[in-house]
Amino acid sequence: MAPVTSSDASGPDALTGLRPRLPSPLREVVDGRFERHGIRLLLKRDDLIHPELVGNKWRKLAPNLAAADGRTVLTFGGAYSNHLRATAAAGRLLGLRTVGVVRGEELAGRPLNPSLARCAADGMRLHFVPRSVYRRRTDPDTLGEVLRAAEAGDAYVVPEGGSNAAAVRGCQDLGRELAGEADVAAVACGTGGTLAGLAAGFAGAGRSLGIPVLRGGPLTGEIRALQTEAFGGPRGDWSLDERFHAGGFARVPAALEVFAADFEQRHGVPVERIYVAKLLHALVTLVEEGAFPRGSAVAAVITGRPFP
Repeated sequence: MAPVTSSDASGPDALTGLRPRLPSPLREVVDGRFERHGIRLLLKRDDLIHPELVGNKWRKLAPNLAAADGRTVLTFGGAYSNHLRATAAAGRLLGLRTVGVVRGEELAGRPLNPSLARCAADGMRLHFVPRSVYRRRTDPDTLGEVLRAAEAGDAYVVPEGGSNAAAVRGCQDLGRELAGEADVAAVACGTGGTLAGLAAGFAGAGRSLGIPVLRGGPLTGEIRALQTEAFGGPRGDWSLDERFHAGGFARVPAALEVFAADFEQRHGVPVERIYVAKLLHALVTLVEEGAFPRGSAVAAVITGRPFP
């Protein structure tokens, strides 16, 4: 895949050079745990959209990369952030400079973990900040200080997880692609941008369900704020079930690992552990609890795949 040069990366048309697979495939799988309750399980394979801008990362990043219009892209994430990896890959493919602001100054000067090493190999300049600063990253004064310290004062800023109004509008197509195919559209949630857009695109076709992978936090309010920023108000019928975080972000207990490996063996689908495994486990539990009427088609959005 040939990269697009910086001079070419000027607007939405430049992104077609990345050749995304859209709409992403929708596959029905036969699973006895669903079948015996009269529920059809559909897998929305957003993990197949692009080999490096995987899943919802494409849907959220593409409109932001277009808006960057060739400028340096600066964004935020933890030491194992898939969002940072996707942004770095996009920068390499499009010839854009990228800066990753990493949570935790204690990580500076230490050997990079595989995730951050991949970012660096793709040309992302890493800027480590104390956690106290990272928590205040949305404060205008703090953001200005971070931009100056990172020598990226003219950068186009993408928030943590890529969730902003542009990203939410980009995720509307996900809901539109599922309209008429499913009664329930379910997705794992980190920052909530994908659910905000999915629910808007799926409005009138069914209900959208979010499974948060972080423990606690004001996610409901953040999703409402994202929809207001993107559309001027709430959109779609959506809800969260906060029982399936498995102890918190990046926590993968042994039982969840066993569940994910079993799902892979049953259906031949690679299961990403941080988000997708929690979503699928939640759906199996909800079906057994009778959460969906018999005859329903439930679509699980596969937002990513395991990284090596």
